[in-house]
Amino acid sequence: MSTASAQKKLQEQPPLPQDGSQIKTPATAEARGKKSHSYKSLPTRFRSGEFEYRQIAREGSAAIYEQTWLGCAEPSICYEVIRIRHRDGFQIGGRFVEPAELYPKAEAWGIDGFTFTDKDAAFAKLREVAER
Repeated sequence: MSTASAQKKLQEQPPLPQDGSQIKTPATAEARGKKSHSYKSLPTRFRSGEFEYRQIAREGSAAIYEQTWLGCAEPSICYEVIRIRHRDGFQIGGRFVEPAELYPKAEAWGIDGFTFTDKDAAFAKLREVAER
């Protein structure tokens, strides 16, 4: 898809909700080469260490996850805006690991991942990341 057609597609879509409600991304069909993969989607909820994550918005290969610290009775909420990456399938020990979407690694923070305490700033960054 060309940059111009991608921008037009983004402009045609309704604006993202500011209240943090879940967004449903419309299904689209795109022509791909013979190496077409069906990637296992990122989970919409997961735990990592002392944090719980819940996807509150997604636009193509960009998403916002609400981050809650489980070690606090009255935790403050943070928002992680991520650029979703993809991993091809591979063989390991005679077992096939399917292609999957990936959450950015810590080393990619500031490039593929961004943390915000303000929800409006997170949604603004989501729009910026989704346009690329």
